[in-house]
Amino acid sequence: MVAITASMVGELRAKTDAPMMECKKALTEALGDMARAEEILRVKLGSKASKAASRITAEGVITSLIDGNEGVLLEINCETDFVSKNDDFLKFASDCASLIVHSKPKDVASLLSLHLGEKTVDGVRSELIGKIGENLSIRRFQLFSGSNQLVSYLHGTRIGVMVEFVGDGVAAKDVAMHIAAMKPVALSTAQVPAEKIAIERSVAEQKAAESGKPPEIVAKMVDGSIQKYLKEVSLLNQTFVKNDKQTVEQMLKQQQTTIHSFTMYIVGEGIEKRQDDFAAEVAAQVAAAKGTA
Repeated sequence: MVAITASMVGELRAKTDAPMMECKKALTEALGDMARAEEILRVKLGSKASKAASRITAEGVITSLIDGNEGVLLEINCETDFVSKNDDFLKFASDCASLIVHSKPKDVASLLSLHLGEKTVDGVRSELIGKIGENLSIRRFQLFSGSNQLVSYLHGTRIGVMVEFVGDGVAAKDVAMHIAAMKPVALSTAQVPAEKIAIERSVAEQKAAESGKPPEIVAKMVDGSIQKYLKEVSLLNQTFVKNDKQTVEQMLKQQQTTIHSFTMYIVGEGIEKRQDDFAAEVAAQVAAAKGTA
C-alpha cells in the first residue's frame, strides 16, 4: 500500500483545484501516481481538473526578434518576478535574441558557447548571476529562417507567439494574438500530437464507460469527444476570437493568407516553481537556535 502524504495531496490540489478529499481518493486509486491521479480527477470532475496547463509558476521573460525573413522566439528564466523586470536581465535576453538570429546556433548549448562581446554567452550569464544574485537560465528558443513572412506577438513578457505565413500581415498578426488567447496545440487536427489524443481518448473512454450504455454507443461517444477535442485545440478549426461567426481558417481564406507554422511560449510552462514553506522554515530556525543555546 502506497502512503499518500499531505504534500502529495497538496500538490495535486494545486494542479487541479479539486477538493482535498477527492485528491486523496484519486491518489489512493492511482497508487500515488500523480499523472494518473490527475487523469482520474478529470474523469470524475470534468474540466475543473484540467487547470494544470494554465497554472504557470516559474519566472522569466519571452522575447522575440524579426529581421526580414528570419526571426526567433526565446525564453529566459529567473527565480523571481522582480528580476524578470531587471534592466540588465532584459538586455541580456534582447542580446541573446539578436545573437541567435545572426549566428543561428542549433540549440541552447551551442548558444551558450557563442561570444557576446568579450565573453561567451554563458560567461555573461554567470557574471549576471553574480550581479543580480539569482540563478538565470536560457531555457529554449525557436529559430525561423526561410522564404516565408514572419510576425510576432508578445503579451507582456509572459506569452510570446511567432507565426510563419504568406499573405496579409494584419491577418497574420490577428492570428498571433488569437493563438496567445486560445492556446491551440497544433495548426490542424492532423498535427495534434498522438500522445495528447491518447490522453483525451483514455479520459473519454472512462467517462463513456460510466454511462452504462451499450458498447456501440460508447464507441460513438468516445469518437465524438475526440473530434470535439481536435477542433478545440487545432488553430484552423478554432472560432476566431475577433469574429465568432467564422473559424480561423475561414478568416484566413477571406484574407488570402496561409499560416505555415507557429510557435507559442508561455513563461515557465511545465516548470514547477519551488514552494517555500515559511512556517516550517521559521520552526527549523527556532529549533536550530535552541540547539545552539
